[in-house]
Amino acid sequence: MRDDPPLATKALVFDVFGTLVDWRGGVARAVERHVSPIVPALDPGAFADAWRGQYQPAMAAVRDGRRPWTNLDVLHAENLMHVLSEYGVRDIPEDTRTALVRAWHELDAWPDVASALSRLRSRYLLAPLSNGHIALSISLARRNGFPWDAVLGAELARDYKPSVAVYEGGVAALGLEPREVLMVACHSDDLAAAAACGLGTVHIARPNEKGPGLGETKPSIAVDHAARDLADLADMLLEDTRHAPGTR
Repeated sequence: MRDDPPLATKALVFDVFGTLVDWRGGVARAVERHVSPIVPALDPGAFADAWRGQYQPAMAAVRDGRRPWTNLDVLHAENLMHVLSEYGVRDIPEDTRTALVRAWHELDAWPDVASALSRLRSRYLLAPLSNGHIALSISLARRNGFPWDAVLGAELARDYKPSVAVYEGGVAALGLEPREVLMVACHSDDLAAAAACGLGTVHIARPNEKGPGLGETKPSIAVDHAARDLADLADMLLEDTRHAPGTR
């Protein structure tokens, strides 16, 4: 609970992988296309899960200072080699490895996202606050029509969520107070870290993010808003502003 009175929300910042785009489905399709011909018995979804399982440990090395800032393409490429080795895949062509890493730039948005973002932008500043670097965020935006006003996140802070620098740096870049910004995510731990920095919080249910029925259907912490999807959030926030004093 905040001690200060709330300020009017001016911006929404978004987690991307899982909240806006279907990372598991997109990566599994790339694995099926590029790796399954080499290892026919391989389960593409399980491979995608194993690759994603390397995500947090790799970023932790940057967060705790064991290695300098390193962007997600490099981390994904290193993690891919670990997972290929675990699956006993040897001598995979370099162009295949490059295509697999590139798959993270070519993920599709959940069906509700693009139209809801366009609606929200009529009232708010919008930006990703992602662990993806700027080039990756731009690739996903161009592929899916995300109408960003800025690209914020890990590369700007030279650190990875849930480090304070990512949230505070994003708010500062917008020239706003933390209480004027809502963090939107389908991961309760991301929202907990944002709330600790003074941001407002919105949980988006993504029940199939990690496979059928394996994503968060509701937040595990107290949040300012909880929505079924982004369209539901747009209905909520835009309805609120229509009835707020002094709004049109």
